Amino acid sequence: MRHTVTRTICWDNTGNHHPQESKSVLTKVWISPDDWRIAGEYFPHRSHRIFFRRAMMGRDAPTLLLIHGFPTSSWDWSPIWQTLTTHFNVIAPDLMGFGFSAKPVAYEYSILDQADLCEALLTRLGVTRFHLLAHDYGDTVAQELLARAHDGSALAALGSVCFLNGGLFPETHRARSVQRLLLSPLGGLVARQMNSTRFANAMTAIFGRATPPSRAELDAMWSMVIENDGLRVLPKLVGYITERKRYRARWVGATAKASNDDIPLRLIDGADDPVSGRHMAARYAELVPDADIMLLNAIGHYPQMEAPEEVLRGFLGFHETRVTPRFPE
Repeated sequence: MRHTVTRTICWDNTGNHHPQESKSVLTKVWISPDDWRIAGEYFPHRSHRIFFRRAMMGRDAPTLLLIHGFPTSSWDWSPIWQTLTTHFNVIAPDLMGFGFSAKPVAYEYSILDQADLCEALLTRLGVTRFHLLAHDYGDTVAQELLARAHDGSALAALGSVCFLNGGLFPETHRARSVQRLLLSPLGGLVARQMNSTRFANAMTAIFGRATPPSRAELDAMWSMVIENDGLRVLPKLVGYITERKRYRARWVGATAKASNDDIPLRLIDGADDPVSGRHMAARYAELVPDADIMLLNAIGHYPQMEAPEEVLRGFLGFHETRVTPRFPE
């Protein structure tokens, strides 16, 4: 039986290796939703307009695809965008049904189709090799892209994956009550009754207690949920919870076999996330050989917003120590 070696780094908010929680003020770079949209572009996917933002350093720079979570958008990456664009050619789409992208009601939303969307965008931009940084719902899209790399059906070579908090394993995903209601026959009614106050309360509950979202951040996220009458499609989008169970063998299997496929993985996880925090990281350590885990104490579900400096340190360190030495661009 193979033993799992787990390299766990527990950072507190001062950047020190320490098991205790602490508080500090983190620096964030504010990009308004309007500025985010103005800097973006659109491409067609299945006859619908898909928004994406990109920053290109040059032909020799590695390409990084950012995949956001539910129910928000690519704007979630704005706190770390500026730094990432000094190291990579960065591409960040709003997936179908999210943010500034189309939100058709008569549409079969699925993780498989979102992966198709990502591959179509990479193909359109001439990308033949890329790296992934994913969060939440985006983790599951990343797992499908991993599965395609594993079975040989991928349209571009996948160099590495870094996961942030997400439901990588359906058995550890602790869905919030609003998600369960959206998935139920009452989903349409629940979506229609959602408002900015209820949204703010639900989002704040999954952030760390010492790192709550600001009013401006909540307003920005809410504005992109309701963009293009987006509340109508929330019950369809939340079907990813069912898909995770249906495709568990494929997605968890590909994650566990990534090392066999020479695809380095790292998990950067906000430990205090009630949805996919410390308990999910523990399951990751059980199932992923030689698991590389960076736990962020006192951080919740949105580490890229709550602790951008720590996420950048962990992500760039991952590329410097585990990715670039093996796969120089």
